[in-house]
Amino acid sequence: MERESESIVYWMLLNRGPWTIYIAATREGLCYVGSQHAPFEELKTWVKKRLPAYVLSESEYVMKPYITELMDYLEGRRKEFTLPIDLHGTAFQQAVWKMLQEIPYGQTVSYTDIAEQIQKPNAVRAVGTAIGANPILITVPCHRVIGKSGKLTGYRGGLKMKEQLLGLEKLDNN
Repeated sequence: MERESESIVYWMLLNRGPWTIYIAATREGLCYVGSQHAPFEELKTWVKKRLPAYVLSESEYVMKPYITELMDYLEGRRKEFTLPIDLHGTAFQQAVWKMLQEIPYGQTVSYTDIAEQIQKPNAVRAVGTAIGANPILITVPCHRVIGKSGKLTGYRGGLKMKEQLLGLEKLDNN
């Protein structure tokens, strides 16, 4: 029985206030936070690609602590996440995602900054691609990465969601 539970991706729809987001976790930690208002297919496709041996299982019980942390953040009561995460990606993606986690709440950096921090200053486009593949929106804060010019650039969750998250953090810092 234990063997089976190791291959489960637990999921739940966070649907509170303006937020409608699918989230998922393995036994190791949070592995997926979807785009605002995206269909279940987005999560299903990601699991099939990244964790093909896993099955999806809806579980409010397993997901409740993650929902609580996300809602605390979205409602301005939390600036950092403490629950474990379980990132699935290439070594390069992992390096980029690690840098994202080090961006302080309420601050932004550029794609160039991230490329320089991972000591690959010529890999700005690859950094952008890795950021676009970040499976854990919000918790791994790719919304804090902006263009070198200071403009908001692409975001898997859409620019409206990126603006909402940056606005939330800016309001909280004033």
